[in-house]
Amino acid sequence: MSKQTAGREGLAAFFLRQRGRLSKQLAAAIELTPRDQFLPAQWQSHAWTDRMVPIECGEAVEGIDLQAAVITALNIEPAHRVLEIGTGTGYTAALMARLSARVTTVDRYKTLCENARQRFEALQLSSITVRHADGSNGLASQGPYDRIVVWAAFESLPRTFVDQLATNGVMVAPIGPPEDEQDLTRLGKVGSRFEREDFARVRLQPIARSVSSVI
Repeated sequence: MSKQTAGREGLAAFFLRQRGRLSKQLAAAIELTPRDQFLPAQWQSHAWTDRMVPIECGEAVEGIDLQAAVITALNIEPAHRVLEIGTGTGYTAALMARLSARVTTVDRYKTLCENARQRFEALQLSSITVRHADGSNGLASQGPYDRIVVWAAFESLPRTFVDQLATNGVMVAPIGPPEDEQDLTRLGKVGSRFEREDFARVRLQPIARSVSSVI
């Protein structure tokens, strides 16, 4: 079986698993964005798995099913500005760029930022800004944002992000203990507070509060 055939079959299997869950816009974005090209060569055959996949810098990216669920929960609209904490391979930023007006994606690892930037350029995705920075408290200087997503867990409600969201903005992040399962939570901004809705259970790494100066 060729790599191209395997990729098509993996994509088809993913769409079968997600039947009725994906918007037409997100499904189209996924079809336009070759996920295997966002993964290290030895893991490209696992592009459509629902499990974590190892990447550079000792990190890992979430399975495609979880990524799709989070983007669905964000309910991104064409005029939205999106902040992503945890660039990883850049795949989710690429999807969100096809759904929104602007994406700012932040990662603590310079290598991940540079690799993602090259992938965006190859796909001619010009509406994404990549920042090598500590994103544990967001990126207030570039806000407010209509949507915020964080791919790492907070132990408690991340209240510092309220002011970075636009009116009626939405944030999705895991909340819970660092060494156990967390609640994947949708936080809707109402005035100066969040309305919370937990919609899944995950186990992600705790948010890191520093920038890697080595890799």
